[in-house]
Amino acid sequence: MSGHSPGRLFIGGEWTEPADGHYEVVDPATEEVVGLAPEASRAQVYEAAAAARAAFPAWSRTRPEERAAILDRTADIVRRDFAAHAEIARRESGATASTARGMQVGVGIARFRRYARGALEPVEEAVPPQVNEAGPMGRAGIFGALAVRQPVGVVTCVTSYNNPWANPAGKIAPALAMGNTVVVKPAPQDPLSVYRMAAALAEAGVPPGVVNVVTGSGAAAGEAAVDSPDVDMVSFTGSTAVGQRIAEVCGREMKRQLMELGGKGAALVLADADLGSAVAGIGTTFSFYSGQICTAPTRVLVHRSRYDELVAGLAAYADALTVGDPADRATVVGPVISAAHRDRVEAYVELGRKEGARVVTGGARPAHPARGFYVAPTLLAGCTPDMRVVREEIFGPVVVVVPFDDEEEGVALANDSDYGLIDYVWSADVARAFRIARRLRSGGVGVNTVGRNMEAPFGGFRKSGVGRDVGSYALHAYSETQAIVWPG
Repeated sequence: MSGHSPGRLFIGGEWTEPADGHYEVVDPATEEVVGLAPEASRAQVYEAAAAARAAFPAWSRTRPEERAAILDRTADIVRRDFAAHAEIARRESGATASTARGMQVGVGIARFRRYARGALEPVEEAVPPQVNEAGPMGRAGIFGALAVRQPVGVVTCVTSYNNPWANPAGKIAPALAMGNTVVVKPAPQDPLSVYRMAAALAEAGVPPGVVNVVTGSGAAAGEAAVDSPDVDMVSFTGSTAVGQRIAEVCGREMKRQLMELGGKGAALVLADADLGSAVAGIGTTFSFYSGQICTAPTRVLVHRSRYDELVAGLAAYADALTVGDPADRATVVGPVISAAHRDRVEAYVELGRKEGARVVTGGARPAHPARGFYVAPTLLAGCTPDMRVVREEIFGPVVVVVPFDDEEEGVALANDSDYGLIDYVWSADVARAFRIARRLRSGGVGVNTVGRNMEAPFGGFRKSGVGRDVGSYALHAYSETQAIVWPG
């Protein structure tokens, strides 16, 4: 792998020895050490932000065509080393082999390609001219105006552990396309992939200081990357609790924010729904990255007339899934990210039992594999809206089911949440589903699908976050808008 120094920070275009040594990155499936990640000191994180600040003036003035070419070359270089990248991503994140290839590295490449095109999107928008009468502001005249999107400056990208390729690429690529420079602080659990991304960017010709990567096993490196005086904006994907702490720090200095936080997606299954489609969609909570995804339809609200049928369908679906080693192509459900997280998910299932929920399937640690941080796909029925397992994000392969009696109650239950990232509606009457979708207080709604349109805006209402990205919306997220006015 060209140019990449394992175990070193990437600051100002140089592979730098970490001041505070290294920590182990552990494979969640085998509990073996995948590699050593560098432990940055606070001073080194500040150094990375200073390097990004120094690189900003020149980078922000590069021609869009040049930025596009670098992002395209990055995609080519990542593709060249695809197999090696997918292997590391699988081992450090615990994703299945097919998820590591397609949803992690594959989507990462697609995002560099998308924002290579994005760098060429127009940043000026004409505002309709205005006729002004003579007055204290000057002579009468027609005033033209232009809204121009400018780069924000230095952006700290704090990325999530559930996708060490797509999530960082989805921040770095649009930020660079807009002319920003970045300090990337990956999740401590799986940072090795992000250093490989940095090496690809450097090989593609990103100038020194435009992209910097710093890591740490605890909170210190991330805190420094947020509170550095050289940072203008923080883009964060992760838990609501951490997002709230970051937002407080940003608020003191009026730093811009893009926050993609937790979710407790409501899946509203109406009486006329195609249950096969609903079960397959909701079942992705069990199968796709072991439910460690904020968009998962984890909170199922089903019309009472279909309740027993849906619970039986979901239980059969969960029981048919192969839990095991992510390297095995037959595996559908791999481990969760760490022992601590497995314990947290198991504690929620135990809490559900205490609250009176019925464990229909799962609920115990799988006997095989003997090693690794596995949680069996778990279905909790007989739930009520006030239970903590219904209200709080579990972030594992756990689905809760609550019945409702009519559309009004279903919508009210869906909206009765601290979160509002993505909700889902299943109904044979698409017009009715769309009408209900408009009433849901969430950033996105899937109608009869858990699929996504990768140009559609992505983000949440309420405690699910602030701002929107994906597609051209990401270019707007990493921009400030400037108005230029002149007399006609």
